[in-house]
Amino acid sequence: MTRISTSVTGLLGIDLPIVQAGMSWASSSSALPLAVSNAGGLGVVAAGPMRLSDLDSVLTEMAAGTSRPWAVNLPLYRAGVDEVMDLVLRHRPPVLIASQGGPRRYLARFHDVGTRCLHVVAGVTHALKAASAGADGLVVVGAEAGGHPPPAMVTTSVLVRAVARAVSLPVIASGGIADGAGLAAMLALGAGAAQFGTRFLASVEASVHPAYKEAVVSAGVDGTRTVGHGLGVIRALANDFTSRMAALESSGAEESLRRKTFEASSLKDAALHGEVVDGKVEAGQSAGLVDSVLPAAEIVTRIVREYRTARAGLPPIT
Repeated sequence: MTRISTSVTGLLGIDLPIVQAGMSWASSSSALPLAVSNAGGLGVVAAGPMRLSDLDSVLTEMAAGTSRPWAVNLPLYRAGVDEVMDLVLRHRPPVLIASQGGPRRYLARFHDVGTRCLHVVAGVTHALKAASAGADGLVVVGAEAGGHPPPAMVTTSVLVRAVARAVSLPVIASGGIADGAGLAAMLALGAGAAQFGTRFLASVEASVHPAYKEAVVSAGVDGTRTVGHGLGVIRALANDFTSRMAALESSGAEESLRRKTFEASSLKDAALHGEVVDGKVEAGQSAGLVDSVLPAAEIVTRIVREYRTARAGLPPIT
């Protein structure tokens, strides 16, 4: 097995500094995270949209399907989060990645069962608070990311460097990273790994509709929009839904109308039913760097090969 040793691989016990993002619906089954973990990276189960019975089954499959580390992504704002947390604790996942809430809520309980705890942050202030609370590492999300980018919309390259300078914890960079050159760039900035979301959306194992994957592959680097300002901003591929939202926002429409339009479309419809015209097709700007749907293990192999090429191409100091 090829190894790239960093602060994150050492912390988590993985061979490669490649983390598959926990993406609602795309990694809410065991197929994608198992493939990534077995290829040497960190596969992540997205617990956010899952019913308890389904999550229980998937976590059982994860433990049976790999001897390698894997993770559960848990948004702390989801309904019934305490029940979800109890269930996840029973499975003793090697890694927990938590977001949208304070780390003190879960750290002690998961540390007691030997779970490494990573907290998702979108700024230096939150990073310092998570470090002070006892998080083992941080996932730093920049503005290029799909789904929910940081409120201040600071780019990944600037935010990762700022956080790496501010804290001594291992950092995983997320947002706008699709290949080995991006991984090399993030390691150069002080991260110990990169998180890949949109790249793994376009994988064979991602449990989203083929039309969703094709929309990602077809998008250009300018093919996403941020909408939902004041309601919970998302980054999604440009379509009829984002056009309607953008028109309402630019015209200063009342919040009630904007909210009604925003909530009339859903990520679930796009991901499960292929509604890519009126649905929320959440994806990052790195969609413009993705040109094919591949098996997840091949994506990992390609990232490593591209990383080697990127490193070899750097000019020497003379």
